[in-house]
Amino acid sequence: MTTNEPHTLADLDALRDETRAIWDHNAVFWDEQQGDTGNQTQRLLVGPATERLLALQAGESVLDLACGTGTMARRMADLGAHVLAADFSTGMLERARARSTAYGERIEFRQVDATNEQQLLSLGEGRFDAAVCNQALMDMPTIEPALNALIRLIKPGGRFVFSVPHPCFNGMDVRKTLSEEDRDGQIIEQHTLTIRSYLTPSTSRGQGIIGQPQPHYSFDRPLSMLLGACFAAGFVLDGLEEPTFDDSSTALRWFSWANFREFPSVLVARLRPAK
Repeated sequence: MTTNEPHTLADLDALRDETRAIWDHNAVFWDEQQGDTGNQTQRLLVGPATERLLALQAGESVLDLACGTGTMARRMADLGAHVLAADFSTGMLERARARSTAYGERIEFRQVDATNEQQLLSLGEGRFDAAVCNQALMDMPTIEPALNALIRLIKPGGRFVFSVPHPCFNGMDVRKTLSEEDRDGQIIEQHTLTIRSYLTPSTSRGQGIIGQPQPHYSFDRPLSMLLGACFAAGFVLDGLEEPTFDDSSTALRWFSWANFREFPSVLVARLRPAK
């Protein structure tokens, strides 16, 4: 299923409610797949790149927006941060709390809708040294409310780090292919991508983890739209990584991203409030 992005408040409300119900339904499955420290993409790509750009200092206060089952929140607490982890899914928060009991007051969990600017601002303007949104902006039907709130939630000089599936190499119109040729007696396998469209934003449903009970919505945006929304909210970009898998990673399937090492599967960016 692919559609244009919603334009009316009624569309957004309906999508938000449906999206929440889907994540509640998928929460147990995702928690079992991610475990305490996340899957291979989180452990080897997203987590390390986020930590480098975030450059946390012990004692800092960090907002983990759309925290899911709490993988990044726990990692930041391990690094010495005080974390407020927020998500709109009751099911995700239940799993996150259950996995994080040993952290006590170092992680506070709150149910907050990242598409509701006023709910986010109720967390406290100027409260956070940094904010993180880990693989979640593409799950939101609208990102402007979150960005408009984040610019006010973080302190002057603070930073916001987000990760998303790389917009250039993910989406409904991207095809992974595997070809084989006999080149002078040597069998050569090549993993390639075919991209049929990129600039047109779209809404689709798919599997973030193969086998999840229900497909969830993804809202594909080109980089110009994604970063343009950040700039419009008052952020400037001052750090960017496109991590890829190396020889230490394991390709669990022929079409695992670990086999497509010339194409970054994720993009991780750091933004700061414009002076």
